[in-house]
Amino acid sequence: MISSGQLKAARALLGMDRKTLAERSGLSLPTIQRMESAEDVVGGNVESLVRVVEVLKAAGIELIGENDVCQGRGRGVRLTRPRGD
Repeated sequence: MISSGQLKAARALLGMDRKTLAERSGLSLPTIQRMESAEDVVGGNVESLVRVVEVLKAAGIELIGENDVCQGRGRGVRLTRPRGD
């Protein structure tokens, strides 16, 4: 699961706009906008969510689930490598 806040934070860490994420994931811009406007956890088509997560991971984002073992607590986003690598 990914929250709308995680999605926005991931894009911000990457310096990626919604249009670029849409293009790289093969989704429409309105689909990305709907995902980011969700109250908390992004719902919708599982295939679309998988595409978005794959693009973010390929760009260097590690999504941290609520109960995942990590240094902090709760949901979060961690950049696994510097931008531009």
